[in-house]
Amino acid sequence: MKTNTQALPPRFLDAQAHRRRRRSQPAIALALCLAAFAWTPASAQVLDNPGYDRPGIGFSPSVLQAGDATLELGLPDWSRDDGVSLYNADALLRFGIGRSLELQLDTGWNRLDGPGPARHGRSNTSLALKFAPDAANGFGWGVLAGVELKDGEGAFRNPERQYTLGASFEWEHGEDRASGLYLEAVDGETDSRLLAVNTSWSLAPSVGVFVELAAQHLSGIGNGSMGGVGMTWQATPRVQLDIGVRHRLGGHADEWQGGFGVSMYFGN
Repeated sequence: MKTNTQALPPRFLDAQAHRRRRRSQPAIALALCLAAFAWTPASAQVLDNPGYDRPGIGFSPSVLQAGDATLELGLPDWSRDDGVSLYNADALLRFGIGRSLELQLDTGWNRLDGPGPARHGRSNTSLALKFAPDAANGFGWGVLAGVELKDGEGAFRNPERQYTLGASFEWEHGEDRASGLYLEAVDGETDSRLLAVNTSWSLAPSVGVFVELAAQHLSGIGNGSMGGVGMTWQATPRVQLDIGVRHRLGGHADEWQGGFGVSMYFGN
């Protein structure tokens, strides 16, 4: 990882594992303001988890109903490699628009600690459109196309736009276990190709755990792989908390990644 004032190079899983990792007082303040609504009792229509895109690599192969929204925050997420730590407080806003489609807006705040003075600044803004039809016979799938703009601050600004195309697949194995596959292609300053697999279990009606493995090829840099584990807790029908950690298995990858997050559902 570079530590100069130029834009940071693409790091392993940085495009989806995500674009959502920033440490920011604005994001935390927004979460506290909205929590007053999110923590209220839910109606019968929202007793089921709507399908959040965090935590983990990739995204949920489901979309929100028209007019519904989620706010998914990293508070913060963190990565470390070569003695450099990056803290990310990220805010991902998802909005259902109907016809199996949803819009996504993602931005946040970064702090980079390493040799020399610490640096901080706003992340690039990402815009995306996700399509996911209703799951059938225990199988669901979705695709997401997005663009990451070059409007971040200082060391966190892209020299050119990044374009992402991802596909997510999920198989349910009964009521308490599921498996997933995620494929992703990113084109921009450094092209990358990513393959990730995961398995998740329900320990209780509101508690789940997952394990994941991923491999990525970065053009001109090489290959890398990571493995991780995580846990989710459905604190209320409208609020989910998550925690997770990943470690480099080999090649060009961050030595460690991890974080804590909260996701809130706003709908009828």
